Amino acid sequence: MFPWLTTLGLIPLIGSGVIALLPKGRDLLAKQVALAISLVALLVSLLMLADFQKNSGGLQLVESHNWIASFGIKYAVGVDGIALLLILLATILAPIVILASWNEAENGRFSVKAFFALILILEAFMVGVFAATDVFLFYVFFEAMLIPVYFLIGSFGGTQRSYAAVKFLLYSLFGGLLMLAAVIALYVISKDQFGAGTFDITALTKLHIGVQLQRWLFLGFFIAFAIKAPLWPFHTWLPDAVAAATPGTAVLLVGVLDKVGTFGMLRYALPLFPDAAKFFTPAIIVLSIISVIYGALLAIGQTDIKRLIAFTSISHFGFITLGIFAMTSQGLSGATLYMVNHGFSTAALFLIAGWMISRRKSSLISDFGGLQRVTPVMAWTFFIAGMSALALPGLSSFVSEFLVLVGTFTRYPWAAIIATVGIILAALYVLILVQRSLHGPIAPGNENLPDLSRREKYAIAPVLAVIIVLGFFPKPLLDVINPTVVQTMQVVGVTDPAPTGGK
Repeated sequence: MFPWLTTLGLIPLIGSGVIALLPKGRDLLAKQVALAISLVALLVSLLMLADFQKNSGGLQLVESHNWIASFGIKYAVGVDGIALLLILLATILAPIVILASWNEAENGRFSVKAFFALILILEAFMVGVFAATDVFLFYVFFEAMLIPVYFLIGSFGGTQRSYAAVKFLLYSLFGGLLMLAAVIALYVISKDQFGAGTFDITALTKLHIGVQLQRWLFLGFFIAFAIKAPLWPFHTWLPDAVAAATPGTAVLLVGVLDKVGTFGMLRYALPLFPDAAKFFTPAIIVLSIISVIYGALLAIGQTDIKRLIAFTSISHFGFITLGIFAMTSQGLSGATLYMVNHGFSTAALFLIAGWMISRRKSSLISDFGGLQRVTPVMAWTFFIAGMSALALPGLSSFVSEFLVLVGTFTRYPWAAIIATVGIILAALYVLILVQRSLHGPIAPGNENLPDLSRREKYAIAPVLAVIIVLGFFPKPLLDVINPTVVQTMQVVGVTDPAPTGGK
């Protein structure tokens, strides 16, 4: 079998090395090489998708090689339907971010070459973290992703970039250390029960772990994933990171990297510790609802456009976590679809907001009044992205949000009812943003702002196309997701609630 996943991870990694070796001052060539490499990676991911059997819920495209044999550590990769779509999300967004960020690195502490090389390194690590089936390998990629993100924020961001980068790093390292302790404990338990230690995810799901120990280990994984997600109250690093980061970095951070948290809950926390997951579910449901409402309320009160988008994402991740821990087929399918849809809608918001900020030299919402009259193309694209963020029917986020709420209602009606308040609040923060930035009198300083360039139109067009197409036809993605959801529910030992009602 062709090593699709290894090849896909190596392409951007090799590309970053090629960029690093380019002569000093060849900035345009570095951008062109980065774009070409990311497009090659996208092509390979599409070919990999064609080789994937969508009706199988288990791992496919599996590769396994001894890495540190004395500790049972392997380079082991494989994908199920959920991991496959998240890898595809990463490989689609990478060339879009590169094209959209053509001029973002001009004022950074490091060279333009470094900026685009870091994006490619990050893409390689994103592929690795979603593909890893060895828990130790997953942890390595989980921590390795911090390095390029730290430098992308700290070296190419705004005025508070150093503070935001350090805060992001400290939060993530704290969560990673908790998970590392749990990973080591799993190895020790596997060595005791199997006679030889292992980090293989399939083998580890067969461990017999005591009730109390399982709960502690679950918390080690869950807190790390909740910080990454981010879920309230582990979210405070996100608004600062997003506000300081370049728009392209924010897209990869919120659109893809944060999905590692919710993906980890599905791939590791639930199957490895099913009893502990069920025990903590009521508390996690409460945290999810708080995230939904809290994120939306704070978004309404923001005056900075990037911080507003950051708080909307906290609300959206509350919905995703709610769907995961509802532990119903509709909830899990909706949560997974939500991860993909949120990636595209957030990408559109951040990219267009970034272009608005670069033109106006301000991120204050009040400075963008009347853009509909001055820059109609930019205004309409921002409007469509905003409508997707509030889950307007006909756009991609609607189906996923609907599935999450229906799936949650069948098991936790009270939680679904409270969470619907988040939909109302979403309408408020999006419509207020649209009204203040796009409509009304033309704000002073906006009279001669240029509309989207040809390059910017090429960058945003595929994102908007995906948002619209998936709004009307999400079936291809659900066909890939649903078999994996069924498999996950079998491993966790849960079934959908029996239908109720009279004749």
